[in-house]
Amino acid sequence: MRFQIPLILVSSACLALTAFAQTPMSLQNTKDMKWGPAPSFLPKGAKLAVLSGNPMAAGAFAIRLKLPKGYVVPAHWHSTDELLTVISGDFSGGMGDKVDKSKAMAVHAGGFVAMPAKMHHFAFCKGPTVIQINAVGPFDIHYLDPKTDPTTH
Repeated sequence: MRFQIPLILVSSACLALTAFAQTPMSLQNTKDMKWGPAPSFLPKGAKLAVLSGNPMAAGAFAIRLKLPKGYVVPAHWHSTDELLTVISGDFSGGMGDKVDKSKAMAVHAGGFVAMPAKMHHFAFCKGPTVIQINAVGPFDIHYLDPKTDPTTH
């Protein structure tokens, strides 16, 4: 029994190092990021850059979103936790089943937001804003009011 625990620890460390060694290092400057239109499940107007991973597949990913002035994401939830960092501008968000700007809090450049899985929330920005989202995929978004789901119209 004395040797089983160290053997398990060594084996686990070797597996972790092997997985890490297979993940390519990614160094990116803002000017080198490849931006394109955000997927249709987000309201029109946003631009998206994938920094790491694949948001539509299982596993960790990092994306950036450029949001135009007045952008609103209606009330929704995700199946996994969402970690959000404000890169530039001001990002406002709040909890609830509908957009209620009076119950929102503005998070400024450099600020951070952590939203647990299945938490009902909404977001908007008054001016141009860039955010980074880190999460575990596949990324999904479930709108609380089907009339606000951009894929339905």
